[in-house]
Amino acid sequence: MHPVRKQRLFIVLLIVIFSTIAVLLMTYALRENINLFYPPTKIVAGEAPQNTRIRGGGCVLPGSIVRASDSLATRFILTDGVAQIDVTYTGILPDLFAEGEAAVVNGMLNTSGVFEATEVLAKHDEEYMPPEVAEAMALASQKSGAEHQESCNKI
Repeated sequence: MHPVRKQRLFIVLLIVIFSTIAVLLMTYALRENINLFYPPTKIVAGEAPQNTRIRGGGCVLPGSIVRASDSLATRFILTDGVAQIDVTYTGILPDLFAEGEAAVVNGMLNTSGVFEATEVLAKHDEEYMPPEVAEAMALASQKSGAEHQESCNKI
C-alpha cells in the first residue's frame, strides 16, 4: 500500500473511531433523560417497562382523586377511554389538575402495576389536549370500536 494511502486510511479510521465514541458517550449521557410515552391501554397490556422512567397520559377519571389528609399524597386513575391505570403522586398538583381533564404524568411503573408519578402536568385551557394523549385516545377508541372522544369530559 502506498504511504499516502496508508495515511488517509489511518485518518479515516481515527475519525470513525472518535465519532463512534462520541455517539456512544452522548447516548449514555442521554439515557436517563429519555422518557417514552405510553397510554393506559399499552401500560395495562404490559408493553410499558417497569421500574424505568416513562411518561403516561390520559384523562383523570371523575371521582377517582383521593387526597391524603395528613400529607401531599394523592391517588387518582388515568384513562384513555378503554383502559385505566392507578397513579400515585406526592407533591403539589398543578392548579388546572381536575377530574375529567387531561393530564400527563412522568414517573415509573412499579411491579404491582401502579404508576408512581414524580411529576404531573395538566392541560392549559378547555380546548387543549396534549397531542400524545389525543393520539392515544384516538387509537384506543379505534381498537375498541368506541366513538372517538374529543374531550375528557365525555368519558
